[in-house]
Amino acid sequence: MSSLGVQALRRIVGAVARLKGESVRDVTVRSDLRQLKVELQSGLILVVSAERDAQGKPQLEVDVVESPQDASTRQQIEVRFD
Repeated sequence: MSSLGVQALRRIVGAVARLKGESVRDVTVRSDLRQLKVELQSGLILVVSAERDAQGKPQLEVDVVESPQDASTRQQIEVRFD
Protein backbone atom coordinates (compact mmCIF):
# COMPACT_ATOMS: atom_id res chain seq x y z
CA MET A 1 0.00 0.00 0.00
CA SER A 2 1.40 3.41 -0.92
CA SER A 3 1.84 6.17 1.66
CA LEU A 4 -0.96 8.07 -0.06
CA GLY A 5 -3.21 5.05 0.46
CA VAL A 6 -2.27 4.87 4.14
CA GLN A 7 -2.91 8.61 4.57
CA ALA A 8 -6.32 8.31 2.93
CA LEU A 9 -7.17 5.33 5.13
CA ARG A 10 -6.17 7.26 8.26
CA ARG A 11 -8.41 10.16 7.20
CA ILE A 12 -11.33 7.76 6.67
CA VAL A 13 -10.77 6.12 10.08
CA GLY A 14 -10.68 9.56 11.72
CA ALA A 15 -13.94 10.59 10.06
CA VAL A 16 -15.75 7.39 11.00
CA ALA A 17 -14.40 7.44 14.57
CA ARG A 18 -16.43 10.65 15.16
CA LEU A 19 -19.58 8.55 14.81
CA LYS A 20 -18.98 6.17 17.72
CA GLY A 21 -22.16 5.85 19.78
CA GLU A 22 -24.35 7.67 17.22
CA SER A 23 -27.84 6.43 16.29
CA VAL A 24 -28.84 6.15 12.63
CA ARG A 25 -31.92 8.14 11.56
CA ASP A 26 -31.96 7.40 7.81
CA VAL A 27 -29.90 5.77 5.05
CA THR A 28 -30.04 6.71 1.36
CA VAL A 29 -28.25 5.00 -1.54
CA ARG A 30 -27.95 6.70 -4.94
CA SER A 31 -29.65 4.84 -7.77
CA ASP A 32 -26.28 4.29 -9.49
CA LEU A 33 -24.90 2.82 -6.22
CA ARG A 34 -21.93 5.24 -6.19
CA GLN A 35 -22.90 6.99 -2.95
CA LEU A 36 -24.24 6.03 0.45
CA LYS A 37 -25.56 8.70 2.83
CA VAL A 38 -26.20 7.87 6.49
CA GLU A 39 -28.06 10.52 8.49
CA LEU A 40 -27.55 10.35 12.25
CA GLN A 41 -29.77 11.51 15.12
CA SER A 42 -27.22 14.20 16.09
CA GLY A 43 -27.53 15.86 12.68
CA LEU A 44 -24.21 14.54 11.36
CA ILE A 45 -24.20 12.92 7.93
CA LEU A 46 -21.77 10.21 6.81
CA VAL A 47 -21.25 10.24 3.04
CA VAL A 48 -19.39 7.34 1.40
CA SER A 49 -18.65 7.67 -2.33
CA ALA A 50 -16.93 5.30 -4.74
CA GLU A 51 -15.64 6.69 -8.04
CA ARG A 52 -12.70 6.42 -10.39
CA ASP A 53 -9.89 8.97 -10.63
CA ALA A 54 -8.44 10.38 -13.88
CA GLN A 55 -6.29 7.25 -14.35
CA GLY A 56 -9.29 4.95 -13.85
CA LYS A 57 -8.26 3.74 -10.40
CA PRO A 58 -11.08 3.25 -7.89
CA GLN A 59 -11.25 5.88 -5.15
CA LEU A 60 -13.18 5.71 -1.88
CA GLU A 61 -14.20 9.01 -0.32
CA VAL A 62 -15.64 9.23 3.19
CA ASP A 63 -16.84 12.50 4.70
CA VAL A 64 -18.70 13.43 7.85
CA VAL A 65 -20.63 16.68 7.57
CA GLU A 66 -23.28 18.51 9.57
CA SER A 67 -26.75 18.68 8.10
CA PRO A 68 -28.06 22.14 7.18
CA GLN A 69 -30.22 23.60 9.95
CA ASP A 70 -32.68 25.12 7.48
CA ALA A 71 -34.39 22.67 5.11
CA SER A 72 -34.62 25.40 2.45
CA THR A 73 -30.82 25.29 2.06
CA ARG A 74 -30.95 21.79 0.56
CA GLN A 75 -30.01 21.96 -3.10
CA GLN A 76 -30.50 18.34 -4.11
CA ILE A 77 -33.83 16.68 -4.75
CA GLU A 78 -34.15 13.24 -3.21
CA VAL A 79 -36.57 10.69 -4.59
CA ARG A 80 -37.38 7.69 -2.42
CA PHE A 81 -38.77 4.45 -3.74
CA ASP A 82 -40.45 2.52 -0.94
